[in-house]
Amino acid sequence: MFPGGQGDMQSLLEQAAQMQQQLIQAQEELSRMEVEGTSGGGLVTAKVTGAGDLVGLLIAPEAVDPDDTETLADLIVAAVRDATSNAQELAAAKLGPVAGGLGDVGGLQLPGL
Repeated sequence: MFPGGQGDMQSLLEQAAQMQQQLIQAQEELSRMEVEGTSGGGLVTAKVTGAGDLVGLLIAPEAVDPDDTETLADLIVAAVRDATSNAQELAAAKLGPVAGGLGDVGGLQLPGL
């Protein structure tokens, strides 16, 4: 069934468990990290966690025009998109090396990985 016998299978499963633990730790670290995104030359700054959760929004007073709330809304959306993109880049850098080895360990398709 597996070249090398039962010992190789046990080794593969241990390796997969270690990689899964590393992935969980990396995800926990990401949830504690924060990145920012801006728009309008810094008029709006959004802060998100590495997991992509919006945790802060700073709006410069000069960005607020009661007669033009549409522009402010656009600036907010752009800042959140920028922050989310930065969070995705951070997650890819942090999780990529770990997650790349999961899911196909030794030719096995492991469920949930």
